[in-house]
Amino acid sequence: MKNFALGTKKQMLSFFTSDGVVIPATVIEIKPLKIVELRTEEKNGYNAIVAGLGSQRKEFKMSVDELKDLKVGDEIAIKLAAGDKIKVTGISKGKGFRGVVKRHGFGGGRRTHGQKHSENEPGSIGGGLRTRVPKGMRMAGRMGGDTIAVRNLKILEVLPEALLISGAVPGNRGTVLKIEAL
Repeated sequence: MKNFALGTKKQMLSFFTSDGVVIPATVIEIKPLKIVELRTEEKNGYNAIVAGLGSQRKEFKMSVDELKDLKVGDEIAIKLAAGDKIKVTGISKGKGFRGVVKRHGFGGGRRTHGQKHSENEPGSIGGGLRTRVPKGMRMAGRMGGDTIAVRNLKILEVLPEALLISGAVPGNRGTVLKIEAL
């Protein structure tokens, strides 16, 4: 069976290895995972389980063999050890409405030749012969709040009801994260 879990992001801290190297680390609280729903090939077109953590629900794809032993209401225990590589998926911090300079890294306008307030202007958005704005034109808009997956994070330590993971994971404190072994 695949090794996976749901957890909540608690905090970031500095982890000191035995040889004195400092590694940025994240503490993720792991809670008991219950199967809320089973999805099968016949009914849904694919095989997966839906696991719940509080009011949050996440889906984990599985094979037919792994799915046959499970039923709704079963609890799943995580089997990860220090040194294992994992993939963590979560929703990034929302940053609200942002202009093109912050959102896409545009250069903005110059402050010379009689221009006062053009530091954050996007510049031209149309072409000479076009009478419309092309699809995919990068403009100001909402930034953040996207689903982000971070791969190849290393488990530094397995604590009681928590994992200490190298590096940063998406989201604020309290964000529900999907953790899968690689």
